[in-house]
Amino acid sequence: MQNASMSILWPDAILMASVVLAWLNDTMFGPKSRGTTYLIALVSTIVCGVWFAVTALDPTPHFFFTRMYIVDPFASAMKAVVCLGYAVSIIYSKKYLEDRDLFRGDFFLLGLFSLLGQCVMISGNNFLTLYLGLELMSLSLYAVIALRKDVPQSNESAMKYYVLGALASGFLLYGISMIYGATGSLDLNEVLKTVASGRINDAVLLFGAIFIVAGVAFKMGAVPFHMWVPDVYQGAPTAMTLLTGGGPKVAAFAWGLRFLVMGLLPLAVDWQEMLVILAALSLIVGNITGIVQKNIKRMLAYSAISNMGFVLLGLLAGVVDGKLTGAAGAYSSAMFYSIIYLVTTLGTFGVVMLLARRDFEAEMLEDFKGLNQRSPVFAFVMMIMMFSLAGIPPTVGFYAKLAVLEATMNAGLTWLAVLAVMTSLVGAFYYLRVVKLMYFDAPTDASPIVAGGLNRSLLAFNGLAVLVLGLVPGPLMSACLTAISHTLPL
Repeated sequence: MQNASMSILWPDAILMASVVLAWLNDTMFGPKSRGTTYLIALVSTIVCGVWFAVTALDPTPHFFFTRMYIVDPFASAMKAVVCLGYAVSIIYSKKYLEDRDLFRGDFFLLGLFSLLGQCVMISGNNFLTLYLGLELMSLSLYAVIALRKDVPQSNESAMKYYVLGALASGFLLYGISMIYGATGSLDLNEVLKTVASGRINDAVLLFGAIFIVAGVAFKMGAVPFHMWVPDVYQGAPTAMTLLTGGGPKVAAFAWGLRFLVMGLLPLAVDWQEMLVILAALSLIVGNITGIVQKNIKRMLAYSAISNMGFVLLGLLAGVVDGKLTGAAGAYSSAMFYSIIYLVTTLGTFGVVMLLARRDFEAEMLEDFKGLNQRSPVFAFVMMIMMFSLAGIPPTVGFYAKLAVLEATMNAGLTWLAVLAVMTSLVGAFYYLRVVKLMYFDAPTDASPIVAGGLNRSLLAFNGLAVLVLGLVPGPLMSACLTAISHTLPL
């Protein structure tokens, strides 16, 4: 339906206004106002996140700007997740940035621009809107990674990300142009109807779908489009790594769902075959290569690749023999997994930044030796995060993996589910190695861990959330299922 009232767009408008307000504040008052810029970014994203969460309760889809922008339960829920994820990210990053003279307006402005791009990606209902959202997010991330100009490694990471990102954008645009040439429309609903009619040349549509899948795979960091992930994770300052590896992964999943399910669902048989290959390679490469890493950020990069393999499993398990009976369950399991991955990633990088000090980056695995003796609480939080990423009960990561594997089995892809289990068992080694270092090795660094009360409380809450959601996953899983059910073009 076309909503006559624009009131439902208030949280989006507040987010845009916060960007302008933070920009004006930083420009007019300079370095003295950095604390104010931080508060503007923090408060506005928390307010928007809560507002989006409330909006998600409305089951009716609303279209705006000649159907280029959609507000439905799925969009509102995912925008709530990325906004709150950004707020948590900058809280964790505050001390880290201050110690490195990076606590500047640039960081928060670029982060807000990236967040705005993520929201456009999530709510895009047109190929053009989806592309513009992607570029707004990506260009901001390229710049934020290169903010530490005095570190060549950071600049190199930004350059690699930029060059490969431009290539992926070219693939995506070429795919969009082919779909437009075949269907005569950029509107997702119109493309869906036209493709479903069966009057379009299948070869043109298939080529378009191939290039679009390549663009989606790059943004999700799936193999073989993963080359940028380890270098960016390791080379960027940890706060920037969190901005790149947190919310954008959730937005990339939602963006891929819009493209493939809301626009190209009649071609599911074709793009599912591509996703099977991408998922299998991501699971194998991510888990096996992660074993040999000595840098924890690089290890977490390969962990991200393998986790995106699980998200792809949920995406490819929706259509079985041309039927959509299990689609809601499969896509909601992928949605649930992406949200849980964000929550776990926030806690993991929160601990990594907590251990870092001025002129010292806690990036090597050896830096975690004896953490339990230095701080039992933070060691326990890190252990919970590692268990969740490995899929060990009673953490929520176990239930997230189980939900995706169930959807994969229901789709008749038993071999792929077995592969996911086997590779996860291999990957569990490098997660449990961190736990072993924290609890069974003598500390090599006896310096005190300095953290503010807010950081300590938020990290403790983060760890508790991973445990509680693992014990009681039902409400969040039901919310994901409801959001997907009201969004699917059935």
